[in-house]
Amino acid sequence: MGDARDPLAGRTEAARAAAAVLAPGSLAGKVALVTGGGTGIGAATARQLGRMGAELVIASRKASNIEPAARGLGEELGRSVLGVVCDVRDRAAIDTLVEATLARFGRIDVLVNNGGGQFLTPAEAITPRGWEAVVATNLTGQWALTQAVANRWMLEHGGAIVNVTMLSHRGFPGMAHSVAARAGVEALTRTLAVEWASRGVRLNCVAPGLIASSGFRNYPEGAFVLDELRSRVPLKRLGTAEEIAATIGFLVSPAGAYFTGQVLTCDGGQSLWGDMWVVPDSPAAEPVVLPHEWWELP
Repeated sequence: MGDARDPLAGRTEAARAAAAVLAPGSLAGKVALVTGGGTGIGAATARQLGRMGAELVIASRKASNIEPAARGLGEELGRSVLGVVCDVRDRAAIDTLVEATLARFGRIDVLVNNGGGQFLTPAEAITPRGWEAVVATNLTGQWALTQAVANRWMLEHGGAIVNVTMLSHRGFPGMAHSVAARAGVEALTRTLAVEWASRGVRLNCVAPGLIASSGFRNYPEGAFVLDELRSRVPLKRLGTAEEIAATIGFLVSPAGAYFTGQVLTCDGGQSLWGDMWVVPDSPAAEPVVLPHEWWELP
């Protein structure tokens, strides 16, 4: 599927395959709200849902991401896309986002909770501030937006919610804060799928594996980060944002109408084979702590 040496190869093929299954017009008359919609999986998902006919609202914490993304996507689709700056840790900002969506379109049929952030570090090096920031973004913020959308629209009219999580069923060494939050989202999804089924609300999760993004361009070909990561995946390649977007598109489409409370793993078999975390034979004198600031992630 494309050039195996290029971490972004396969995007065109994936988009073409998705278009063959996820028909234009299948979401006509629907309104989709996508967080983290300015870059990566969120941007690809917004594009996918827009091609299926949905009116779009994309949100991001950074105006520098969301404003050009909304403008560019609107030009591509030939219709207006609403871009809203929203930090999901801020409940007032969430209320503003929901109000802006309802004011523009009058409904919210699809919610994709994709926005999030984390950093790679040994558990013993996670600071209280780092833990609280990641959990607030990846769990509490997703819940707050889900509840706001449900109470303002979906519990009366129905809808579909997809939460983008991570590979959590074996744990995720190096990201204890994020995997705890994402596992909480998955448990919450299963719970709400039962509580809200009679109200016509479906909730599912998509758990991506190693997904190629423009950030990989910063590493030279042949470096550990690319070749080693590929070697850990049975399909021997990284996934694409478009492949995750197609999975989300399926779940919120009429074809996915009998799915609720599920976690769909899209990882090329990574979670079934191999390990990413090296367990030393003896305790290290000092933990390896990567320099980071979690909010600087794209």
